[in-house]
Amino acid sequence: MTKTSPSSQAVTAWARLMRVSRQLVEKAEDALKQAGLPPLAWYDVLHELAEAGEAGLRPFELTGRVLLAQYGVSRLLARLEADGLVEKLPVSDDGRGQIVRITPAGRDMRRRIWGVYGASIAGLMGEKLSAEELETLAGLLGRLRHPPARE
Repeated sequence: MTKTSPSSQAVTAWARLMRVSRQLVEKAEDALKQAGLPPLAWYDVLHELAEAGEAGLRPFELTGRVLLAQYGVSRLLARLEADGLVEKLPVSDDGRGQIVRITPAGRDMRRRIWGVYGASIAGLMGEKLSAEELETLAGLLGRLRHPPARE
């Protein structure tokens, strides 16, 4: 059985989640811009590649892990490669396939972005909610993910 109309509580929660999410991202982006650093999308891609380690990721795998459309990932990877932050390597068993890996310069850029991004998270969330409230929020949001986030 599918509900066709959301409850007023669901609408209120949805609206607040969307507004707050946008505001938090905009404030973090502003902090990065003021520090002369690239946008959050760069951090997102560099973070996923750093987590993948030396094995790297295929572009389609990366697209599945970040909040960018495939064409956005392709363009960003081209930019990151031109800046020496990632390298593309051929896949031995697939003539057209590529593996993307983070370079040492990419790891350094990720650390620089995190310095500002992490401070933004601390100021925007960590200073406004208690540890218990943050755990509750993370748990609730994790239940909304598909698939649900593991605790």
